[in-house]
Order: sequence, then structure tokens, then C-alpha cells
Amino acid sequence: MMGPRLPEQARDLLRQHGPTAPVWRRRVAILGGAVTIGLVALAFAHLADWAGERFIALVARWWWAPLIVTPLGYAAIAWLTARFAPAARGSGIPQVMAATRDPDHAMGALVSARTVIVKLVLTIGTLLVGASTGREGPTVQVAAAIMGYAHRLMAIPLRASVFIAGGAAGVAGAFNTPLAGVAFAIEELAAAYEQRMTLLVMTAVLIAGMTSLGLSGDYIYFGVMRQTLSVRETMLAAPVAGVLGGLMGAFFSRAVLATGRTRWAAVARARARPALFAGSLGLIVAIIGVGSGLTWGTGYGAARAIITGADVPHWFGIAKLATTLATAVSGMPGGIFAPSLAVGAGVGDMLRWLFPTYPAGAIVLLGMVAYFTGVVRAPLTAVIIISETTASRGLMMPLLASALIADVVAQAVSKERLYHALSQAFLPPGDPREPESDAPDAPIGSARSDGN
Repeated sequence: MMGPRLPEQARDLLRQHGPTAPVWRRRVAILGGAVTIGLVALAFAHLADWAGERFIALVARWWWAPLIVTPLGYAAIAWLTARFAPAARGSGIPQVMAATRDPDHAMGALVSARTVIVKLVLTIGTLLVGASTGREGPTVQVAAAIMGYAHRLMAIPLRASVFIAGGAAGVAGAFNTPLAGVAFAIEELAAAYEQRMTLLVMTAVLIAGMTSLGLSGDYIYFGVMRQTLSVRETMLAAPVAGVLGGLMGAFFSRAVLATGRTRWAAVARARARPALFAGSLGLIVAIIGVGSGLTWGTGYGAARAIITGADVPHWFGIAKLATTLATAVSGMPGGIFAPSLAVGAGVGDMLRWLFPTYPAGAIVLLGMVAYFTGVVRAPLTAVIIISETTASRGLMMPLLASALIADVVAQAVSKERLYHALSQAFLPPGDPREPESDAPDAPIGSARSDGN
């Protein structure tokens, strides 16, 4: 009697543990999605650098060209975004947060193939016209889509953790910093959700990060920083950097949210004409860029120069903040990670004259981590990104001190976290499942008018 039952038992075991079993299909989806994310992030980074270099070459040949190219480019890209993929506007991180609320519906809109293809193409376009924007936020949205499609291809049900893992892997691939991807998943993408499927998140982040690392090498974005601060220097400089960076970062966040919510008639009329509104903001970016010669693109070059001791005007941070703000509210695709690091370097440069005898590079890093924390409100992510992109492990404690102080200051000035508030613009009207906020009673529903 046992003989006839063996084949049936074998089939059951094969279904449960064989190569077509859900557990194996899930592992294939994670591995394939994470490797693809690492490759796409690396290719996107090279294309973004190429676009920025092409624009700088244009400016070097014809200094006046941005006065024409940038406003027209802003208007055209904003119109194309609104026309073909409204969910591609802005950073991309709020979209991923909203996508976790309804994963199946999100694949048809927020992280659809159409949306992320438009996102990739038009983000490169923004850098070609000199926008003060970054590629990291868009990489997060693209990576979440890749992970979602990988799971769909393998017939694995979509869960919020799939998009969280994909977005975190995007951070790891974009910055070549796996630890920052893990921190970002914990602090931002998954802050409002039950922490499930931790293995999925960790695996995706590490595979994507190692794919990028294996192909591009162990490069350090801003150069190796060997300077350190003594305990006494830290106790004096870290609070000052934290307060200044937190205040400026919170101002940026409040300005972005206020622009999307204001009922001021002049702004409302301007926003009713997206292309004209974006073109006007592009003209502002062009005028500041032509006047300064420093505020174009991601700002990586300027930030690295400041860290390594180059002299830049003390107003660079303010000018970069203004161009980044104008770009962020324009309705075009593009992120704020890289420009925020550049603004933070400008903040650090302003601090150098307050502490002329302190290691200059270390002071700049304090300004970077403080401002970035003030904007994003993710101090652990900020510290890890700065430490991994500068190999400044000897500054971990001063960086953490500045970041924590900046977070407290920013929370006092702006109760809402920027990405969480902006993600509401991508939730269905009346959806009660709002992202977690530091101010749950704040009237943030009106943020639907903008999603940058």
C-alpha cells in the first residue's frame, strides 16, 4: 500500500520545496531584482554625470545659453511630466511611500513601467538643462518598480516590504553605500509600517550595493577624509552646526510644503499653468547659475571642492538652496539628496570662519550632515551616507551629535517630515491610511496639489 503513495508524496514535496516552490521563486525574484537594481543604478549614475558634463560644456562655450535653455527646458520637462506620467514628478521617494499602502494598485501608476521610464529619461533631461537636482530619489522609485516587477514575474504576491526593499536597494546602488540603504529603509521608507520580511530588505540592499560596488569599484564620492575632532572641538562645533543646519533644512522643507499648499492667488494662478510656472522657476535657476557659476546640477563637484579645502563664496549654500527649492517645486522629476549635500557643504563652509583653527574638512562634514538631517529628518541615514562617501569613520561621533541636534531643531521648526507629507499627494482621495507624521493632527491633506 505504500508503493502507490510514494509518487504523490514526492509530488507534494516537490511543490513545497522544489525549484518551483514559492520560497525558491521568491529568492529568484529578490536576487534578480537586486542585481538589476544595481546595474540600473550604476548606468543611471553614468548617464547623469554625462548629462551634467554636457551642460557645463555648453556654459563654458556660451555663458548666456542657460538664460534660454534652462527656462525652456524646465517648461518643456514639466509639461511632458504632467502629460505623460504625473506620478514621475518630484523626488520619487514619496511615491514609494504611497505605493506601500496599496502595492497591487501602485504597479499600475506610482511604480509602473511607463512612470519609471519617463522618470529616467526626464531626470537626465533636467540635468541636461542645468537643474539643481539629483538622481538618488528617482533611483529609489525606479528600484522599487524593478523589485515589484521581479516579484510579479515570479508570481509572488506583492507586499509593502517588496517596495521598501527595492527602494532601499536603490539608495545602496545610487550612493554605493549598502549600510545607508539599510538605514534609509528603517528610518524613512518603513517608518510607518510593521517591520516584516527583514531578510528581504537586507538581502536586496546588500546584493544591489555589491553589484554596483563590484562594477564601479570601491570609489569614495567626496574623497577620503582623515581629519578628526577632539572632544572639546566636538562639544563646541557640533551644536553650532546642528542648530544652523537644522534651521536651514527645516526652512527648505517648510518652503517646499508651503508652495504646494498656499492659497495665495498669485501662486495659485501660476500653478494653474504648469509649463509657465516651471519656466519661470527655470529662469530664476538660470540667473543664479549664470551669476554664480557654481549652482548647476547635482552639486557634487562643488561639495567635493569645499570638503577638500577649495575657496568658494560664503553665499554658495544660500544660492544652492534657492536653486534647489525652485527645482523641487517646479513639477519636474528629480531628487534632492545630492543638492542637499551640496547645500550642506555650503553650510559647513560658512561655519569654517567661526572655527578657523579647527580641521576645515571636518567642520564642512558637520554642516553637511546637519543640513541633510534638517531636510530629510533621518539622522542615522545622514551619518552613514556622509561617513561612507568620505571614509570618515573617525568622525562618526561628531557627525552623529550634529545630526541628532539638527533633527531636534528641525522638528521644532517643522513638525512634518518632508517625504511623509509629500507622499499624501499620491494617495487616493480620502484614503485614511496616511503616512506616519510627527504631527498627526496637522492639516497636511492639502499637500495633494504638489508631489515634488
